[in-house]
Amino acid sequence: MADQVTAGETERADGDPRAAGSDEPEGPQRAEISNYDIVQHHFRQAAERLDLPDDVAEVLSSSYREVRVQVPIKLADGRTQVFTGYRVQHNGARGPYKGGVRFHQDVDLDEVRALAALMTWKTAIAEVPFGGAKGGVNCPATDLQVADKQRIARSFIDKIEKVIGPGRDIPAPDVNTDAQTMAWMMDEYGKLHGHTPACVTGKPIALEGSYGREAATGRGVVYLYREAAPALGLKPSDTRVVVQGFGNVGSWAARIIAGLGARIVGVSDANGAIRRDEGIDPDALLRHLAEGGLLPEFEPAEAIDPGELLEIECDVFIPAALGGMIHERNADRLNCRMMIEGANSPTTPKADEILEEKGVYVVPDVMANAGGVVVSYFEWVQNLQHFRWDEREVNDKLGGIMRRAYRSVAQRAQDSDLSLRSAAYELGIERVVEASRTRGYIA
Repeated sequence: MADQVTAGETERADGDPRAAGSDEPEGPQRAEISNYDIVQHHFRQAAERLDLPDDVAEVLSSSYREVRVQVPIKLADGRTQVFTGYRVQHNGARGPYKGGVRFHQDVDLDEVRALAALMTWKTAIAEVPFGGAKGGVNCPATDLQVADKQRIARSFIDKIEKVIGPGRDIPAPDVNTDAQTMAWMMDEYGKLHGHTPACVTGKPIALEGSYGREAATGRGVVYLYREAAPALGLKPSDTRVVVQGFGNVGSWAARIIAGLGARIVGVSDANGAIRRDEGIDPDALLRHLAEGGLLPEFEPAEAIDPGELLEIECDVFIPAALGGMIHERNADRLNCRMMIEGANSPTTPKADEILEEKGVYVVPDVMANAGGVVVSYFEWVQNLQHFRWDEREVNDKLGGIMRRAYRSVAQRAQDSDLSLRSAAYELGIERVVEASRTRGYIA
């Protein structure tokens, strides 16, 4: 495993939200179960079905390294505030650790642990040569000035630079971080190690970022819609779509699927929700938001309570907000035929059971939102070799990987009479176990 130290070692060091709008909608309350419990639940079930030995399951269910650091910064108003930063490296058997960094007031160690584990299985399912990691700082990003966020980004990288790098652990954008954040992080890392564009992904094009990276996660969601649609007899021109969360993932998914001819009939973000049965133009909605308008004010759509978003009759529901938004208290309100998870862990296990009883075809997060890490892999490869692919080539390569992942998981699900989620976890775990055993990390 990459950069081996004592297993479970904990290290301590003392010492512009997305233009498209926030990914986090108000209204439907998040589940009380944590993202960590959701991911561990699916791992344990898959491990039992695979008959993994207890010692192997224990290694794979825990983090390889957890870093917690102090991030003190002097805010623009002159006050000094101390935030806490986390970087969790879950498993590196298949390659360097890979995962995003989020800025959000609710970031804590359990959430970062869960997302790091999810990245391990996600990269394995997509068959890109990375392990899983995640990071975050518990700061109220939407209330901070740009200069404050830059100070946080630079301070965080300064504290964790010894455990990251292009052959070790490569951060990327996540909730409330973007290409500009990655530019600051790359620059800070470069002060200590020289110009190293491959140390992070999701960078601006001007700093050796990859074409297609910003849209990659949303585009990957749409690629999987196209793969799954025939199972339900859906065609884009007949597909009605509801998008929960209109940040980077949700807005790109909406634009791309609308470009295929689908009709967006409901959208939500942190400020509320809207519906329009005749269809919502996602490009016009983005312009409205960019000009400072609030989503519920968008015309000619009708403002609705965010809880009512789930009840809109549609063919495809795309949760693209935060985790735990679909739970046992609201899953029965969903009025869709297919759900494609753009967010991480948006659906609790109890909600999964309800959706299965309702006959909803669920395309799980662990492969549905892998488009971002796939194109991050492309960016990393381009950076290491100092060349660049054009956007069409990036999108074509992304489509090939997403289609292969869906088909391998769908075949496993059919052969073993499993849900797509259960089949995906099994496939991802098997690949990590194989790599770990081949390297001699586990017996």
